[in-house]
Amino acid sequence: MLVPGFKAAGTAAGIKKRSGLDLALIVADQPVAASGVFTRNRVKAAPVLLARARLRRGVAQAILVNSGNANACTGAEGRAAARETCRVASRLLNLRESLVLPCSTGVIGQPLPAEKIAQALPVLVANLRPEGLPEAARAIMTTDTRPKMAQAQGKIAGGTVTVAGIAKGAGMIHPDMATLLAFVLTDAAIAPKALKTFLKVAVDQSFNRITVDGDTSTNDTVLILAGGRAGNRPLNGGSSGSPAFQEMLISVMQDLARQVVADGEGATRVYRILVQGAANAAEAKKAAATIATSPLVKTAMAGADVNWGRLMAALGRSGALFSPSKVDISFGPHQVVKNGQGLGEQAETAAKKVILQGPFTISVHLHQGGFSDYYDTCDLTENYIKINASYRS
Repeated sequence: MLVPGFKAAGTAAGIKKRSGLDLALIVADQPVAASGVFTRNRVKAAPVLLARARLRRGVAQAILVNSGNANACTGAEGRAAARETCRVASRLLNLRESLVLPCSTGVIGQPLPAEKIAQALPVLVANLRPEGLPEAARAIMTTDTRPKMAQAQGKIAGGTVTVAGIAKGAGMIHPDMATLLAFVLTDAAIAPKALKTFLKVAVDQSFNRITVDGDTSTNDTVLILAGGRAGNRPLNGGSSGSPAFQEMLISVMQDLARQVVADGEGATRVYRILVQGAANAAEAKKAAATIATSPLVKTAMAGADVNWGRLMAALGRSGALFSPSKVDISFGPHQVVKNGQGLGEQAETAAKKVILQGPFTISVHLHQGGFSDYYDTCDLTENYIKINASYRS
């Protein structure tokens, strides 16, 4: 994964309770256009507050990320630690401290070991290299079982544009975003205001359409840096290359989002809840979200149980307007409910095979209008409980 104008690295700073990479750095070779989207949780971690404030200028040059410690609910001490680690990084990188964006993920409520980060930073800076993104992707993992990376390239506005991203997330995943960190780099030349719009649209179509367990985090952060080395005509939102770039960005971020769901804590099955025929966009979204987050639906999927009654019950409490006697439900190509009533054992047997064969879609048609929406999610197993019951021990 190479994006011209950027370098990255990861190292072990001794922050995690178990040994391994836990500190990452991504650096542009000059100040670049930057934008971010952050958690809407009322409880926000110190790095979220600092990064959000620094991004108001729309410019950044470095992203410093630690895993194993969220630096959340740590008060003035946590805010000072976030600033201090950025200060050390900026001095070693010979750039303005305000251009360094901090991010953290891990256990909430524990002091950030700033001294460990400071001690590890010289090695981390020395290891920066153009091909270092995969190493950074491993360093930001917590309960993830594998790193998450995606990349796309194409001709846009007279230049060959690259978009690459890394992400972490496996639990505490739900819009608005999740226990999620995602960092996207591009060599496209983009005006800061347009970059902000591109990012918000892409987040809404990716990380805001996934759920693992219905919880959101104190640290959710998605950052994008645009280095301008691709030689394209600058994108300003209304330029001819803007739609193509938007689609490329969405594709990369949707890829990352799907990887997050597939790596859901304890997950064994990945599926999409697709609601069609809703009266309006808002009802389509809340119907899909309610079904996707239902523990009863998720546990049924864990057991490959075509218990469509659970879907109907979740739909009924979603707040969406519909007539139960008009609802159709299908698992992949196999319809199991027509006009609100089951189609029998044979239909359910065919649907169960769809569940067992791999990623699948559950389609719910309301027959109320022309609007649709979806959520990508996973099942809920006993391993989710085991992972989270021992998260701090």
